[in-house]
Amino acid sequence: MTFARANSIECLATLPRMPDWVTSGRAETPEDVAFLSGAALAQLDQVLARHEVPKTLLRERLALRAAEASVSFSGRSERTRDLRDAVHLLRPGDLPGPAGGDYLAWRCAAERPVSITALSRAVPTLEREQIAMWLDAGQGAPVSRAAMVLEMVLTDAPREELSALILTDAALAQALGWDYLVPLLAQGLNRADLRKRGEDLRRACHRAIISSAAEAVRLSAGLARRTAHLKAVAPKLRAKAAKQAVEIFLTRDAVTPSALPLPDRAARRLCDRLIALGAVRELTGRETFRIYGV
Repeated sequence: MTFARANSIECLATLPRMPDWVTSGRAETPEDVAFLSGAALAQLDQVLARHEVPKTLLRERLALRAAEASVSFSGRSERTRDLRDAVHLLRPGDLPGPAGGDYLAWRCAAERPVSITALSRAVPTLEREQIAMWLDAGQGAPVSRAAMVLEMVLTDAPREELSALILTDAALAQALGWDYLVPLLAQGLNRADLRKRGEDLRRACHRAIISSAAEAVRLSAGLARRTAHLKAVAPKLRAKAAKQAVEIFLTRDAVTPSALPLPDRAARRLCDRLIALGAVRELTGRETFRIYGV
């Protein structure tokens, strides 16, 4: 084992983990729930500060999970595989459909630093002035501020659940001093939570953060290991533009061969080679229209 490889493994082993007492405790009082959600966010903040964590890829993967939650809130049945197909198998001029549109909105929200301009691209049904007003109105600690934004958007625009959830995570990111929106709250809330208001909604948001931040920490560790392995095997690739192709895999949740900077046949061979090296996975289980990811 090379020194660089051994050093990489050692660094990954020291990634902060979510303490068991954060997720296994039975918090009943508002104070206890708020304390545990704060502890979960603090641990996630430490993880996001580590250079080993592929943060762009992590946000893409969390955006997919947030989209799945958003779709379920609207009563639709699409899940991970359907959402990937709806976006990554689009042909020029095709529309992604409602579920694919939700997924694209979350990806758009998470791919650029948080700003009114970036958020208006993700939720174009809302006016920029309205977005700014809602984000500025949130007050208090990070989760309380996010819950306040969620309540205001759902009160003023009850049909804009997707937009409300995106703006809620944007408010949380701003309150925490994060440059980018990290999709967290949608996957921790349920449909009934979106009908709550006041203290009940704040408590639901705190509980959502406990579970979703713990999942983000776990996912970060897994992605860090897999991307470290991909980087380690990259020198074995002989295809032209292999370096650029690896960079795409390091930043995207899912990739089709046509998205790689190679001719179609060469791109497919590269994907097969990466699978043989254990660096990427085929995500669909199909023989055609295959999609790959770390």
